[in-house]
Amino acid sequence: MKHWSTWLKWGGVVILAALLVRALLVTSCFIPSSGMENSLYRGEGVLVNKWSYGLRLPCLSWFGYHRIGARVAEKGDVVLFNNPNPSDMEIPVDHRELYISRCLGCPGDTLMLDENLLPAGGEMISPCAKNLYTYPSSAEDSVLHLLGDLGIVGNMLAGYTEEGRYIRSFSHREISLIRQSMGYEIGFERLGEGDTCGIHPFVVPGKGRTVDVNSWNVNLLCNTIRNHEGRKAGVSGDTLFVEGRITAAYTFTKNYYWMASDDPANLGDSRLFGFVPEDHLIGKAWRIWFPVCKERFFQYIR
Repeated sequence: MKHWSTWLKWGGVVILAALLVRALLVTSCFIPSSGMENSLYRGEGVLVNKWSYGLRLPCLSWFGYHRIGARVAEKGDVVLFNNPNPSDMEIPVDHRELYISRCLGCPGDTLMLDENLLPAGGEMISPCAKNLYTYPSSAEDSVLHLLGDLGIVGNMLAGYTEEGRYIRSFSHREISLIRQSMGYEIGFERLGEGDTCGIHPFVVPGKGRTVDVNSWNVNLLCNTIRNHEGRKAGVSGDTLFVEGRITAAYTFTKNYYWMASDDPANLGDSRLFGFVPEDHLIGKAWRIWFPVCKERFFQYIR
């Protein structure tokens, strides 16, 4: 009896220690989609450092938002955060589904985005980040054969242009390999390259920062003000109304971030749910503990 009692006590200590580590130091999640390939692959388990931006205290619905040792996320970080735009906004923030994306814009940054809210002519933050490329539909068989020869797997067709060209996403490394093989013969073109039509500056809101309302950002700002600033807001034409008053500029009370998938064909990022408030951030992705191949075990996430 004594033997079993000792084992039960030690089992309780181990479980308690694991719960404390998960609550206060490191949490884990599995990658649900292909949006972060080739940095992270679908199904991989990653460890997340909960102190990267300061520890967010639990039970937000009871005690409100508090963070110990708060720090601002940095551009290029791979961040775990709660869904900023769930189907039911009454769900407490810390009980919402999880997303993992790369931080592309920090509070106060100005991003040049096209009509699809994709970066236009911006820097490549990650070497694994992908861009959309088009090619003639008549070359589809050659492209599939080429992908197989180069070992580029899981690259699904992303869509079609109005002219009937096919669209796929490739990283800088992948498109280089393709062009070295026979890509120049196929005629790959980066989608939207050289076309500045529809490109506009988007200011990422920061605490105490006033952002001007324009026709291209009015809906995005309206949703942010309504869902995260706790104000009544609406849009009529290109005019923003806050608490029933016409608003040409708005001063925000929180810091926000713009999150982007490494693969632009995947919409699980700020193009879908808008700016991400600071209170939704959980931590920075740290290391891979459950890899798709043994070579990636405990690999540092960049």
